[in-house]
Amino acid sequence: MNNLSHDRQWVNNAIALIQADYQRSADTHLIKLELNEFPSIDIYLKDESTHPTGSLKHRLARSLFLYALCNGNINQETTIIEASSGSTAISEAYFARLLGLKFIAVMAKNTSQEKLTLIENYGGQCHLVESTEMIYEQSEVLAKQLNGYYMDQFTYAERATDWRGNNNIADSIFKQMELEAHPVPRYIVVSAGTGGTSATIGRYIRYNQLSCKLVVVDPENSVFHDYFINGDKSLVSDSCSRIEGIGRPRVEPSFIASLVDKMIKVADIESINTMLWLETVLGRKVGPSTGTNMVGVLQLAREMQEKGEQGAIVTLLCDRGDRYLNSYYSPEWVKLHIT
Repeated sequence: MNNLSHDRQWVNNAIALIQADYQRSADTHLIKLELNEFPSIDIYLKDESTHPTGSLKHRLARSLFLYALCNGNINQETTIIEASSGSTAISEAYFARLLGLKFIAVMAKNTSQEKLTLIENYGGQCHLVESTEMIYEQSEVLAKQLNGYYMDQFTYAERATDWRGNNNIADSIFKQMELEAHPVPRYIVVSAGTGGTSATIGRYIRYNQLSCKLVVVDPENSVFHDYFINGDKSLVSDSCSRIEGIGRPRVEPSFIASLVDKMIKVADIESINTMLWLETVLGRKVGPSTGTNMVGVLQLAREMQEKGEQGAIVTLLCDRGDRYLNSYYSPEWVKLHIT
């Protein structure tokens, strides 16, 4: 058997392993919130924290691995490198271990310790740099030095997922909404890190000719909102988002502003306060980006209520709150880093 045939067989086996892993996984729940404040508006949370790696990024990591495998970028000797704020790296470490591949996550040194531990628990390595702005270049350098493959979620997130169906997150949401009072929600609200999720949902809405509107919420120190307003792709921020996993200091290639109907800028302290409030509603902790999402949801719900409108709003529960016990759930940490 020549090397090409050997590589192809390994790739075939790798894809089969990922597909089998997917087959073993159930879909994530769609939780309806009962909020007396909005009797005529149904609010739902798509609970992505129940994936095997605990976050929305499990879907992205699976898609990125399949995309890279089918493009011939990965073989059995490849070291996988990724620039991440943590959650994508956790999920990619999971899939790298599944395939028996070495994995290195390049992250800012202020990434939560809980995330670093999870990456290492899946057999990955953490390469820490001083700031978020450095993760891209360092990932490229490592990939060249190690003859590895830089997965580059920030470029490929918007194209790695089949946005027309194939149980992507949009397809899942609308199937789960079919028997609800308002099966086509007025709004789907998401936040953006890579922009991959908003791209998938936005394209799905248009492809299926749905009346639903896509709203993206953006934290402080992120350039996505300003880019949406003025269209300047060269925008950069001197500071980085303080809400882990969302918001970027540059306009990422996967953020497709033309798919977004509305953007809402959210203050970081609002995200934290809403995250803490949501814990009292759900009875469990969620991550800070879910708090950001809910700020947008509540604002839209109030606007609908003031207009006497009925309908549904869907957003995402992005990850588990236990990843942030020593940061966003610590009043001392919040006082030092947010307020």
